[in-house]
Amino acid sequence: MAKDAPTALIVDPTRGAASLARTLREAGMAVTTVRDGAAARRALQESPPDCVVTRLRAPRLDGLAVLALARSMRPAIGVVVLAARLDPELAARAMTQGADDLQVGPVHAERLVAVLRRALERAALVARAAELEERLDRRYRTDPLTGASPAIERVVDQIRHVAPTRAMVLIEGERGAGKSRVARALHQGSPRREGPFVRVSLGALAPAQAEAALFGDEDTGKGRGRFELAHRGTLFLDEIDRASLALQSRLLGAIRGRGPDEPADAAARRADVRILAATDQDLAALARGGRFRADLLERLGAVRIAVPPLRERREDIPRLVERFVQEANRAHGRRIGGMTHGALDRLAAYDWPGNVAELRDRIESMVLAAHGRRRLDLSDLPAALRGEGPDGREAVLPVLAPGMTVEEAERHLIAATLRHTGGHKPRAAAMLGIGLRTLYRKIREYRLEPVGTPAHPGRRPSR
Repeated sequence: MAKDAPTALIVDPTRGAASLARTLREAGMAVTTVRDGAAARRALQESPPDCVVTRLRAPRLDGLAVLALARSMRPAIGVVVLAARLDPELAARAMTQGADDLQVGPVHAERLVAVLRRALERAALVARAAELEERLDRRYRTDPLTGASPAIERVVDQIRHVAPTRAMVLIEGERGAGKSRVARALHQGSPRREGPFVRVSLGALAPAQAEAALFGDEDTGKGRGRFELAHRGTLFLDEIDRASLALQSRLLGAIRGRGPDEPADAAARRADVRILAATDQDLAALARGGRFRADLLERLGAVRIAVPPLRERREDIPRLVERFVQEANRAHGRRIGGMTHGALDRLAAYDWPGNVAELRDRIESMVLAAHGRRRLDLSDLPAALRGEGPDGREAVLPVLAPGMTVEEAERHLIAATLRHTGGHKPRAAAMLGIGLRTLYRKIREYRLEPVGTPAHPGRRPSR
């Protein structure tokens, strides 16, 4: 057995535990087997494994408690739950609390190994993303841009290349997407990092106030403007599109190093300042309409960084949620252990018009409203995200009822998952933990085409 072999904990008092352990060892895992909940708790607390396989219900064993403890010890851990027969209520609770798979009846060894391997790959990706973020944090000495999606990696690459230069940068993106964090990362990655970082939000100031803020008080000749305060540092002009035409002219003069001889402007021209600007508007369109100076745009937009909206980097949402939960825990003295897969899927399906800022606010509210030490789940989501409001989508969980056959429950689960993914079969197969060919066979068997047709509780699949 390799020293770095993934570790697996089997919690199973049945005679099938030995065969199960042999299967996982043949798959290259280091296996520990225990028979009850108390032993499982000790094993998890002493050395949390990389994955867990547990019976759902057995004497002196509560599989849901094992699942919850494993997730609290290691949020990215893979957990598969085994059940002798289907209990719809317990099955729904297991999946809601974050089980990667639920197997009913005899263990399907090939499927079990495949699910655990996917969970191990996911955990490795989470660890790699955390390492990359830590390295970026050390490099730029600021909060990292959370995520490992191609969209955000392009932004990080631009920051690395542009930060050490003197170039002015125009940061573009929707409100709440993270433009201010990009500006601060540019400052921290530059030779000016020891100098001041001065931010001016032009949208929050009246035109006269904005001019006084940047260039000082002309009426009295007193008061240092932000240009002077940012000497040997960075001046960040947020919401540059809100600058009046008069202010734009003075900005252009300060950038060019010439213009009217007002003392304040002269001081601004003497200041050694790197200028960064941000906007959520199309400045080229504003320039064509005469509301923004084309020559100022040319100067500010020599280098541009486009910050993607959250809906274009949905794969970053789990990592963002983890970070925001940790931040909220520290700020409010809570001990929330993370969020279930089902709830994360609902967040990923939402378009987030307020982007990362909206997600942060939502997570903080959820952490504040949660009671006790547990993971956030579907019940913690706002009504709109649960599918109960006009902006919500259909609920993810199928309707299960006592007396429903295994085939009926499977049909409901597959239909609900297909609706949740908008008919995207590869993603649905991955979420269900089955092969794509198996999914197509089940779709034909249960007559689920076209995707989106509601499942009927009383209908049995044709043979």
